[in-house]
Amino acid sequence: MGSFEGSALPDGEAEITDKRLLRGARTRESILRHAVDLGSLEGLDNLSFGRLAAEAGLSKAGVQTLFKSKEALQLATVEYARRMFIDAVIRPARSASPGVARLRALLEHWTTYATAPLFAGGCFRAANLADFDSRPGPVRDELFRQQQEWNATIAGELRHAMAVGEIAELDAELAAFQIDALLCAANTALRMGDDDAVNKVHRIVEGMLRPPVR
Repeated sequence: MGSFEGSALPDGEAEITDKRLLRGARTRESILRHAVDLGSLEGLDNLSFGRLAAEAGLSKAGVQTLFKSKEALQLATVEYARRMFIDAVIRPARSASPGVARLRALLEHWTTYATAPLFAGGCFRAANLADFDSRPGPVRDELFRQQQEWNATIAGELRHAMAVGEIAELDAELAAFQIDALLCAANTALRMGDDDAVNKVHRIVEGMLRPPVR
């Protein structure tokens, strides 16, 4: 499974010069921005053409024309949330040196992403994985792919940190799984009002980043 670092990151939509197409793209963007907030708060199952039309000030028929089916709307929402996550967490961390510095940058930007929060209900993926983990289909597959992509990104930084002697040997995939689990738990704790959740995550992760014994 590839990481965010191992694939090209989207640079946004290509420039659209046709005014009709531009209006359509902007309408789609507006609908999806409402959809990711609603999806993070109430889950992807609660997305509907009528609800989004009302929130975006559009007709139900207009929304349905753009997305055709509820599953297509859900998948577009999941991908839009991924794009926003990349812009908020992955891209900014790229300015840090690979290894421990970049891992810490990823965690700092994730903290801002979850506490600001970027989406009304906090971490979009964490809010929806539990609803789809036992429901085979394209939506579950995409949510799982994004989880694996994130874990692979974390594991990649851990492997680099070991290779250059920044941290002691560890199982990078296991540690990445543990860090992702911590972040999902922290997201829930933050939604419940536990302001110390982020500090707990940092303390646990820093314990994993012990330097090698010389």
